[in-house]
Amino acid sequence: MKTRLMLSFAAGVATLFVLAASASAQTHVITTLADARWGPAPPMLPPGAQIAVLAGDPSKPAPYTVRLKFPANYVVPAHSHPNDENVIVVSGDLFIGMGNKLDKTSATALGKGGYALMPASHNHFAFTTSEATILLYGIGPVDFTYVNPADDPRKK
Repeated sequence: MKTRLMLSFAAGVATLFVLAASASAQTHVITTLADARWGPAPPMLPPGAQIAVLAGDPSKPAPYTVRLKFPANYVVPAHSHPNDENVIVVSGDLFIGMGNKLDKTSATALGKGGYALMPASHNHFAFTTSEATILLYGIGPVDFTYVNPADDPRKK
């Protein structure tokens, strides 16, 4: 019994090492903001945003990093995500607030270098007053659940 337990433990540890090694065996990524290859953001975001995927695949259950560019006066209505979302402002100003509906008076302005952690399953919203670029990273898959289903651009 003790030998069988030791073998099971050893097999488990070996599996963890293999998984860790395969997870870290990624391609090296070194890029500048000028190198970004922009395209339309996924339809879960309102039209007008652009995305540049830097690493990973946001649609997969794995780490990802993307840049998002929002035009002036862009609004992302109240929504939540199934996983934590990390936001860093690269340029411009992004206004973020917590709650079930967009409330510009309660939002916090994040300028260049500003950071926000949007916890999984917590409703929040965002908007811009001028063009803004953010770095967004976390663990996928990325999805949006809009508080008001009528705000979901995939249903329009």
